Amino acid sequence: MVADAIIYHPTVAHYLKFVATTAGRDKLLRTVQYFARFYAWYLLRTNGTKGEVAPWDALKKQLGLARKLLRVGKNVEHVKAAAVAADSKVGLPDPVLRYAAVGRQLGYAGYLTLDAATVLDAVGARRWEGAKRAQREAYRFWAAGILCSVVAQAYTLYRLREREAKVDKKEGEGVVESKRIALERASSRLQLLSDLCDLTAPTAALGWVGFDDGFVGLAGTVSSLIGVYTQWKKTA
Repeated sequence: MVADAIIYHPTVAHYLKFVATTAGRDKLLRTVQYFARFYAWYLLRTNGTKGEVAPWDALKKQLGLARKLLRVGKNVEHVKAAAVAADSKVGLPDPVLRYAAVGRQLGYAGYLTLDAATVLDAVGARRWEGAKRAQREAYRFWAAGILCSVVAQAYTLYRLREREAKVDKKEGEGVVESKRIALERASSRLQLLSDLCDLTAPTAALGWVGFDDGFVGLAGTVSSLIGVYTQWKKTA
């Protein structure tokens, strides 16, 4: 039967595994949130009415709040990841990548800790005068974490070029190594693109750059789709 073919299709099973993960659901919510941010800006720029803009603006805000609540407690995960990365016995052997990984994880841990501190104010349960300042500091930590990731990806691409220069593609092992390098390079480039897109949000919020909501929303949508793709592959 058609219904059986759909229900038991491998793609359906894969989708259920994907949405069963917190990361998978968050990436989907993030994609819609940033697209709503872009589209609300687009409607404003094209003389859309308040009635047209309001649903998209509300969607952006509500999904942002939902994701903030889902992030509570996630800072512990990044503190542990930083400790593991700093351990020379189990962490990355390359010191540049190790320090970049520690910086990235500590940056995210700081961001999530300060972000969680503003939750009660965000939901209106308890107003806090220092919420705006805490959120700004959270953005600083977020930007620092992303910059560490950018450094790591740029360094990885540099080392991959060095490895590729030593490969003899005339030999069987060299061909295999060349294909492995190509896969690693593609993964690193995709992560670098995602990081650069993500960097627009905290830098714009802090006033370091003059990106408008349209650019940030579009960049966030791209990085979110990359996140969906990456998480989809992980759950395959």
